[in-house]
Amino acid sequence: MRVLGILGAHRSDGITAKMLQAVLKGASETATVDWINLADYELKPDHGDQSNPTLDKLEKQLLAADVWVLAAPVYLGSLSGVMKNFLDCFRNRIARYNAVGEAVPDRFKNKHYVTITDCYAGGIENYVTGVTDAAFKTMDKFLTMGGLIKLREIVVTHTWGMQQLSPAKQAEGERVGRKAATKKERDDNTVKRYIELFGMIAVMALVTMGIEAGIGLWLPLHNFWAYYGVFVVVFYVLLASILHFFTVVKHRRR
Repeated sequence: MRVLGILGAHRSDGITAKMLQAVLKGASETATVDWINLADYELKPDHGDQSNPTLDKLEKQLLAADVWVLAAPVYLGSLSGVMKNFLDCFRNRIARYNAVGEAVPDRFKNKHYVTITDCYAGGIENYVTGVTDAAFKTMDKFLTMGGLIKLREIVVTHTWGMQQLSPAKQAEGERVGRKAATKKERDDNTVKRYIELFGMIAVMALVTMGIEAGIGLWLPLHNFWAYYGVFVVVFYVLLASILHFFTVVKHRRR
C-alpha cells in the first residue's frame, strides 16, 4: 500500500502541511508514504503532442500510489492557486476524453483520496457560510472525473496565527491516515448508501404525512387525487431539498 501526500500551499511548514503530515504519520504505520510539495515544481500544461516532463514525473508517482491525500488552504474564499494550477495542468491526464469531449475515468480509476483544507474563519462562521466548500468542490470535481473514490475530508478552521495543530486535530489526522492506509480495493459503501437512502425516504414520508395532516385541518383532502397530489408535491420538495444539501452543499466544516 502506498499513500501519497500532495501539498498545494506556499509554505511547507504551515498548518496545511502539518495536517497533511499528521495524516501521513497515521498511514505510515501500515503503508509506504511519500509526499509532493507542488510549490517546488514549475508546472505548465502539456503543449499539443509535447508532454511536460514535470507532469510526467508527477504522473508516475500518482500512478504508483493507492491513496492520494490532497492538502491546500483556502485563499480569498477559494482553493489556493498552487493546487489549482496543478489541477488545471493535469486535467488532460486525470481522465481520457471520448469523441464528444466527455471525460472517461481511465488509469486512476478506483484509487482513493482524502482532501484537506483550512481557513482563517472560525468554526461557526465556516459551518454557516461554507467558506471551505469551494475548495473541496474544486478538488472533488477533478478527482471524481478520474474515477477516484473519496474517503474523507478534513478541515482546520481559525488558522490565523496558528502555529501548531491542536491535539484533537493531530489525532484526527493520524486516525484518518490509518484508516486510509487500510482501505478496501473496491468501494464498499454501496450497501451503506442504500441503507441511508432507505432511511432518508422513510423519514421524508413520515414528515410529509405529518405536514399533510396539518394541511388537512385547513383544506379538506377527502378526495383521493387531492390527497395524492399534495403528498407528491410536499414529498418532492422535502426530498429535493435534503438531496441538494447532502450532495451539493454539505461539506465537513468544523
